[in-house]
Formats: sequence, structure tokens, C-alpha cells
Amino acid sequence: MTTQELYDRLHSIQPATVLCNYSFETCEKMLPLINEINELKRERNAVILAHSYVAPEIILSVSDFDGDSFKLSRDAMNAKADMIVFAAVRFMGETAKILNPEKKVLIPGTLTGCSLADSITGEETQKLRAKYPDHTFVCYINTTADVKAACDVCVTSSNVMQIVSSIPNDKILFLPDKLMGQNLQAELNKRGIPKEITLYEGCCYVHEQYDPEMIEFFRSQNQGLLVVSHPECHPGVALHSDFVGSTGQMVEFIGKSPEKASFLLLTECGLNARMQYEFPEKTFIGSCSMCRYMKSNSLENILETLRHPEKAEQIHIEETLRLKAKHCIDEMFRYSGVSVP
Repeated sequence: MTTQELYDRLHSIQPATVLCNYSFETCEKMLPLINEINELKRERNAVILAHSYVAPEIILSVSDFDGDSFKLSRDAMNAKADMIVFAAVRFMGETAKILNPEKKVLIPGTLTGCSLADSITGEETQKLRAKYPDHTFVCYINTTADVKAACDVCVTSSNVMQIVSSIPNDKILFLPDKLMGQNLQAELNKRGIPKEITLYEGCCYVHEQYDPEMIEFFRSQNQGLLVVSHPECHPGVALHSDFVGSTGQMVEFIGKSPEKASFLLLTECGLNARMQYEFPEKTFIGSCSMCRYMKSNSLENILETLRHPEKAEQIHIEETLRLKAKHCIDEMFRYSGVSVP
């Protein structure tokens, strides 16, 4: 890759959307890091997975796969590599390890937690099971391996409605995202599907900050604005949105929208940056809402991970726990009608 090629990819990303400004000089400084990362990937037979929320220079220069956490974990299964460098957070690396036990999974970021995934532990989940013995326990994929191991079935933001609707039990305990659970309950009620959803109190600190008043303000300033939100947002936000869906579903909606459309994306601002690159003919407005965990991934710590993998944070999951967690994910495949890997 040359400096000009990197600049051509990055310069259209608006500094107001993400805290970065890709001048030609900035790209020139990044290039040696990028070239060494790409060379080390080949030497170590490694792949780099990059979540849509990490910095654009990672996605557009060194990643082999990008997208949401579950897509990336499945991408890793098809990659003929010995090492996975997962530019995201720890629970996503755990999901990749559950599905790819024979591969080394490394997390390069300096802050590997997640406000949502860290809101509940496996031990707390077991206590809830004792309290609600008649409930089917459904966990969002944004959970740790020990929580998945203590639940009956895992869901993503794209298949949660399909799976919960298909569960024969009318009593569901959904965890950990309270706001997603509220959106789920509202949609079930709207469709006339009788389910009793018991919720936990977890939330994503990035998505919970959005409110309907923000939507009203931006709409008043931008005629014809399309508001696209993630189901981790408040139900009031979902109610005032033109489209609610997972990261992948958002991308699909944007791609099918009119060429000159304007969007307000209510999710982590990394997706805004990615969309500006992929759809330069469309307009993306709004302030930057950053995830400090995702943005702790950098070219520098990815390079350090590849230089010294023995010093990097590696995902280890005890085999009994891994198999229990995998069963939870396998149940998601079964309910979704997808063949189990």
C-alpha cells in the first residue's frame, strides 16, 4: 500500500464524526506501521478481525474481515490461519475462541472490557436460574463465555425476535441488555406474540445516551433525514427511528436507500466512518459517540501483538466451559435454521 492509496481511502471521513483527521501527512506516518503489520500477518499466518466500531485506519488498511462480532467469529472459522488478532473487546474474542478452539486468539486493545458484557457474570446468572427455574434463559451474544455457558440459547441483535418467538416456553429471562429487552417486548406485543420477558439491568453506555429529543433536533435541522438506530438504544429512540436493526442490518438498509439520502446513525461512531467510505454519495450527520473500549485498539498495539504474540492478551477457555457456551450458540443456530458449524 502507498501513502496515496491510504489517503484516498481515509480522507473523505469527516473529523466531526470521529476524532481523527486523515491528512496526507498523517497517512504518511501510518504507512510504515501498516506495511509491517501486513508483512507480519503473512509471516505468522494470522488474520485480523476488526469490529465496525474500531478506528477506520484499522478497518481500511490491515483488517482481513470487518463487521459485527458474530459475523467476524464465523469469518474466523473459514480463515485458514493459525492466529486470530481480534481488534475489538474480550467477549468477542471469547466467542471466536468458542467457535475456533484450535486457533490462537489474541486481543490487542488496552481496554478489553465492555460495560454491557461486564454487567453480569456466570455466577450471577446461575443465581438467577435458581430464582426463575421455569424460565428459558436467553443471552445476548454480547456476554462473556461463562454467561453463555449458564444460558439456554444465545441471540444476536438481528435474530433475537425470530429466536424468542420460536422458543416454546412463554417465560423468558433475557439478559443482560435491559433496553434491547424492552424493545423486544414491545415488538412481541406489536405482533401479538404472548411472551413474559423478565429483564436484567445491563446496558451499553454508548447506546443508552441517545434520546428522542436528539432525534427531534436533528430532524428539525435536516429535511428528509433518515434515522437509523441500534436495538440497544432506548425504546423511545426506536419508536422515533425510521429503521432499527443490527450493525449489519443498518448497513444493508443504508445501501438500499436513495443515493443522496441523509442519515443519523444512532450507534458507535465507527460505523459512521465506515459508511462514509462505503457510500460517499450519501450524507451522514451527528455527533461522535465513541466506545472507549473499542477505540483502545490501534495500529500500534496490533503491531506489538504481532511482533510479540507471547506477551499479548490471549483468550483461554477451559474445555468444559467452552463446550457449554458452544451449546448455547449451537441452539441459536438451531432456532435460526442455520447448520451448526
